[in-house]
Amino acid sequence: QVQLVESGGGLAQAGDSLRLSCLASGRTFSRNAMGWFRQAPGNEREFVATTDWTGGTTYYADFVKGRFTISRDNAKNTVYLQMNSLKPEDTAVYYCAARGRNWSPPSQAATSYDLWGQGTQVIVSS
Repeated sequence: QVQLVESGGGLAQAGDSLRLSCLASGRTFSRNAMGWFRQAPGNEREFVATTDWTGGTTYYADFVKGRFTISRDNAKNTVYLQMNSLKPEDTAVYYCAARGRNWSPPSQAATSYDLWGQGTQVIVSS
């Protein structure tokens, strides 16, 4: 079964750091663009960060630039989201996603992604 499983979420205080992981299983995603999205209660799912298959090209939402870093370890079939200087408004369920087609470019559009994880909750208190 092909799936993405996120981990690393939890409770944090403002200013803290968390690192989310997304482990892919069932097939390799080493040639696929990957992304992180989030959804807060009452809000639509929004783009956070994306990376190409090499990890060399990345894009971020303006509200996380300078605070979050997306990276990947293709040998481990894992994508990470390092979140620093967390704010209460970062509270959300964070989802990992993969584009299905090999060599596809990174994308900020949720509709570009073919496989999604179940999400991991991040709660940041002030």
